[in-house]
Amino acid sequence: MPAQNRAERRALNQRAFFEARQAARAERGPRGLAESWVERAYKVAADREKLGDPEAWNDLSRTISTWCSRYEQ
Repeated sequence: MPAQNRAERRALNQRAFFEARQAARAERGPRGLAESWVERAYKVAADREKLGDPEAWNDLSRTISTWCSRYEQ
């Protein structure tokens, strides 16, 4: 279904952009994919903050902290 308004077109364009970047980074292997997902996580957190939900940044911080704790020696 084609986009009906500016917001829908923007969302479709952003998704296409993300998918293209992710495909290009996937060629570099897991590291490239991780870069892509981290970039996406920052954007999602920033978008949520603009909507009045600063908790997204806190959740992202906790998630990254947990991951780092798991893999640091």
